[in-house]
Amino acid sequence: EGSFGKAILVQGEGDARLVCKMVDVSQASQREVADAVKEGKLLAAFKHPYVVRYRESFIESGWLCILMDFCEGGDLTKQIEMTKRRGQRIPEDQILKWLTQALLALKYIHDKHVLHRDLKSGNFFLSKSGNLKMGDFGIAKVLSCTAACAKTQIGTPYYLSPEVCQEKPYTWPSDIWAMGCILYELCALKVPFDAPNISSLVQKICRGPTPQIPSGYSDFLRQLCAEMLHRTPTSRPSAETILQRPQVQAIVKQLLEQAQAAQEGGSSSA
Repeated sequence: EGSFGKAILVQGEGDARLVCKMVDVSQASQREVADAVKEGKLLAAFKHPYVVRYRESFIESGWLCILMDFCEGGDLTKQIEMTKRRGQRIPEDQILKWLTQALLALKYIHDKHVLHRDLKSGNFFLSKSGNLKMGDFGIAKVLSCTAACAKTQIGTPYYLSPEVCQEKPYTWPSDIWAMGCILYELCALKVPFDAPNISSLVQKICRGPTPQIPSGYSDFLRQLCAEMLHRTPTSRPSAETILQRPQVQAIVKQLLEQAQAAQEGGSSSA
């Protein structure tokens, strides 16, 4: 069960396992349902190594069903919880690799004029070989096509940007803010803004001090996190800008070399 409905694991062709996300559209109009299916088909055209592949979407007995690839490694939330339980921390090189993969995925969808709208550690999944894949992108948009869901789907409160808390439009810098929250969470093993209720949380997000990532991580990560969590949307760097930084470029180069080596070796594990 999730904020959108429910998800079930299904058997695809051969050994492939797929996730079927099911959204209740029984109260939606025909036009809304048609728009949601159209949006789902648009997302199925996306292909990127760090994006969970959407296979198809269809309507079945009042449910909108969206089929997507299953990632065996679970999500980032589980990784964070596991690390915390063991009293460990995530090494910086691992954080940088995951952050780079996440930013490459985010740049890809932003270049296609799609906003994620619900970025959180639980929406990043790990493949069998430990690569990070962005999932559930655009589902908020699919849901906004159905009036019944539009009111409940505002994203996950901990990752909401100040402008969205103030009911201003959701734009690409709002996705960057959420990525900044995830970067902080990977370093500190907790979300940057937390409160017992939504009004206190909104107060903290909009006016509270911006927390710094723990010592032991580089000045580069600390500075980057602060930039991504800038309260002024236009002051946040884009995914493309961050990907140009030398520290991130070095990881991009490594990832390209690994992908080429895997291709030459005939390996298909993503």
